[in-house]
Amino acid sequence: MKYTTLPNTDIKVSKICLGTMTWGKQNNEADGHEQMDYALEQGVNFFDTAELYAVPASAETYGKTEEIIGTWFKKTGNRDKVVLASKIAGAGPYTAHIRENGFAKAAIIEAVEGSLRRLQTDYIDLYQLHWPERGVNCFGVRDYPYATSRKEAENHLEILETLGELVKQGKIKHVGLSNETPWGTLQYLQTAKEHNLPRMVTIQNSYSLIHRGYEVGMSEVSMRENIGLLAYSPLAQGVLSGKYMHGKTPEGARGTLFPNFIARYKNPGSEQAVQKYLEIAQRHGMSLTELSLAFINQLPFVTSNIIGATKMDQLKENIGSINIELSDQILREIEEVHQLIPNPAP
Repeated sequence: MKYTTLPNTDIKVSKICLGTMTWGKQNNEADGHEQMDYALEQGVNFFDTAELYAVPASAETYGKTEEIIGTWFKKTGNRDKVVLASKIAGAGPYTAHIRENGFAKAAIIEAVEGSLRRLQTDYIDLYQLHWPERGVNCFGVRDYPYATSRKEAENHLEILETLGELVKQGKIKHVGLSNETPWGTLQYLQTAKEHNLPRMVTIQNSYSLIHRGYEVGMSEVSMRENIGLLAYSPLAQGVLSGKYMHGKTPEGARGTLFPNFIARYKNPGSEQAVQKYLEIAQRHGMSLTELSLAFINQLPFVTSNIIGATKMDQLKENIGSINIELSDQILREIEEVHQLIPNPAP
């Protein structure tokens, strides 16, 4: 395994982060425990979850993933071996079953206390805001939704003050963002600086070979402001494994069970790009999955690459991608495809 540090901290994290959102829906408790056992054995010490999980989000599955992690901590005693990240769900119609007051002070406190209870721990290493409340271009929206975005932005000061209180209490160690924009990120960084409050150390946004929008603005923010990307959906919900090519619907696959999960990645441009990336992988003796993950692993603004799997063979291949080095020739071939078909999947 390869390691880096969470920016502006001394916390060492693996470049591969174990994503957990299927546990409690597609995967049961035993599956989750098996994945955590294997990941830790391979040197993966960074786990990411959220109060919202399992997905698809519902009242029935709310908090189930955190509960599975909590029973594993209790069974194994491995809490001190893991850098644990979780998130508070933002406001929205798909989270009305959780709460309706978004990132209000009481909501943040309630969310942290609930996560700590389910996770059976007394602290969370990295606590993240799952998505902005104001409405931005994420979750398949390509451009800024100026017609529907809220005119009022989040109260950055109140949010950071509340998170700061939780840091002082030792309930969370560091804070981060998710699904944020350059403007929102810089607002949090500036507010933290002006008021001596906790500084956002990471941002968890989607990134893959067919969705490199992070490089338009956010990558520079990452590198100049030292706020690392935690890349999620690096395989575009499995599309970049090649298993959905040519109209295939593999039994039990996430995109087969929940087609809306891959809808944003299924269009003629994406299919053309995936085919070209598959040809690159085959020419150089690797799988499309390996190519897709190895590309992200080597990016200078990435702190960790969040992989997720429903089957153990998938997990093994995903973690093993850390050992693959892409040659300059392969990187040039990838860029040729990117120039021809840039960011086909929002």
